[in-house]
Amino acid sequence: MLAHAINAFLNEGGDLSFSKPSKFTGTDVGTLNLNSMSIFNGGKTLLHRILDVKFTGITGRVEFTPDRDIIRPAFEVINIIGTGERRIGYWSNYSGLSTVPPESLYSKPPNRTSSNQKLYDVVWPGQATQKPRGWAFPNSGRRLRIGVPRRVGYQEFVSQVEGTDMFRGYCVDVFTAAINLLPYAVPYKLIPFGDGVTNPSGTELVRLLSTGVFDAAMGDIAIITNRTRMADFTQPYIESGLVVVAPVKKLNSNAWAFLRPFTPKMWCITAVSFLVIGAVVWTLEHRINDDFRGPPKRQIITILWFSFSTLFFSHRENTVSTLGRIVLLVWLFVVLIINSSYTASLTSILTVQQLSSPVKGIETLISNNDPIGYQQGSFARNYLIEELGIHESRLVPLVSTEHYVKALNDGPTNNGVAAIIDERAYVELFLSTRCEYSIVGQEFTKNGWGFAFQRDSPLAVDMSTAILRLSENGDLQRIHDKWLMKSACTSQASKFEVDRLQLGSFWGLFLISGLACLLALLIYLFLTVRQYSKHYPEELGSSERSSRSSSLHRFLSFADEKEEVVKSRSKRRRMQEASVRSMNEENSTGSSRKHGHDDGYDINA
Repeated sequence: MLAHAINAFLNEGGDLSFSKPSKFTGTDVGTLNLNSMSIFNGGKTLLHRILDVKFTGITGRVEFTPDRDIIRPAFEVINIIGTGERRIGYWSNYSGLSTVPPESLYSKPPNRTSSNQKLYDVVWPGQATQKPRGWAFPNSGRRLRIGVPRRVGYQEFVSQVEGTDMFRGYCVDVFTAAINLLPYAVPYKLIPFGDGVTNPSGTELVRLLSTGVFDAAMGDIAIITNRTRMADFTQPYIESGLVVVAPVKKLNSNAWAFLRPFTPKMWCITAVSFLVIGAVVWTLEHRINDDFRGPPKRQIITILWFSFSTLFFSHRENTVSTLGRIVLLVWLFVVLIINSSYTASLTSILTVQQLSSPVKGIETLISNNDPIGYQQGSFARNYLIEELGIHESRLVPLVSTEHYVKALNDGPTNNGVAAIIDERAYVELFLSTRCEYSIVGQEFTKNGWGFAFQRDSPLAVDMSTAILRLSENGDLQRIHDKWLMKSACTSQASKFEVDRLQLGSFWGLFLISGLACLLALLIYLFLTVRQYSKHYPEELGSSERSSRSSSLHRFLSFADEKEEVVKSRSKRRRMQEASVRSMNEENSTGSSRKHGHDDGYDINA
């Protein structure tokens, strides 16, 4: 390549001349003797000739792109075995890795898919054909010191085998399975943390990582904000969060169970609504519908019967007026929703075992002064004090599940606790064999458990990737079922007492029905007043002379009359008035004629 370039350079009249570099003149360069160096004056021109070279040599075509890259470069992939070598394939920027020379692939479309990238088998150091896991800690190096809490309760998660330095449990199995998936070997040693009498603090264990006492921490360690400032955590391998556990009792059905779906306020509003709808429909139908007329006693009975018969859609009275039908249509829709909700709630109460507790959730514990239990060493204590403002004197530390049971059974009146706040992972294991307690309310924090490493440790990222692989291939769930899956009480057909149906869930329906009634009454009143003014116009003219009470009484009497009677009477009145006017006109005409004859005039003329 250089020979071709120099030949082209000389053919163009190039001069092979050199000069001394000015930057080295007068410079003390010591023993390097850089002053003896010379620079080729035609260097830039020679460079251009090199880039313009195009020929085919032993290695194939030699040519450069405008970016000074060689066209279709090809390399052999060599496997070094001891002092010898072995070619296991080729690489080119056209075809990638292949076991055949790239020149034979140039005539084919490029195929850079991962399945097409192949090499012959590699012989690794030690005459091994299995791919190595990567770099490994030397056997003489220091092993990782991993702190493990010595728990007193919930030893299914982590516990030390008595008389040995070995540990067992759910967290230990997850850690072992994840570390075995790393692409390199990690020698480590598990070091117990705690006295074995009380549950150690997870925050204190994490703090020791920042001081160098431990290289990592493994166990039931919740990932919370203040701990992430002291160490790096892996991906959570189990979800958890704080929940409230309280004693519950079974609610047996009784003779008054049918009243439980609605609250007393809901019952009262519903009953009043039935009566109001009956009164409104009666008002709209009274003047035109014989079913809503009669003696006062019969009308009252009709209102009550019609009101409550709409609950079963069995009312026998037909509505005639348009306004009455609109009001009834809206009300029947409201009744349909209320009836369906009541039926669903009552069915649940009578067919599913109900549980009840005086503690409804964390809000109940905040509002009262009852003592609250928590697991010793848990972050729940600081959370309740700092975040929820619960006084420290109300908090009772508990060590084991036996302490949980005793404190809950004693209750707040016998030096016990009203409820226990703990992480869901512990609580689900606790409740798996104790059906007399239950989680009440909602989970009010969200977090998870992870393994902690010193800040900037590459193991945190690699272990997170390994945990994700365990989750994807199902091993994480299998480990969970091995240690934490027990005969749970959830197999029984029971659930926590459902909330009674509140007025707040239906006020929109009552509002729509009320507005429909109000609008219908206003339209009815307007039409009645207009009809009254047409039939009794003299009342409006004499309103100032007559008393208000008599006018109101006359209007109410008019409104109580049947509309057909009013129209018939009005028609007769108009006929009488027309007859009187006709007679008056005839009398007036007769008088005029008589007066004309007396004066000597011919009226007809």
